[in-house]
Amino acid sequence: MPHQTTVTERGSFAIARCGCGWVGPARRSRDRARTDADTHATDTPSLPIPSLPNGPATK
Repeated sequence: MPHQTTVTERGSFAIARCGCGWVGPARRSRDRARTDADTHATDTPSLPIPSLPNGPATK
């Protein structure tokens, strides 16, 4: 599952966030917050998509 990052503004600060739960530091520079998000998305391995078990369930 690829990382999905966003940058939100809170007052005079921009904060990068990801769907995996990662949150970057608050930055006064929106461009720096975007760089944080891009770095996280490219440097962090994607989470594997869970697979379903094969065959019928056994007790």
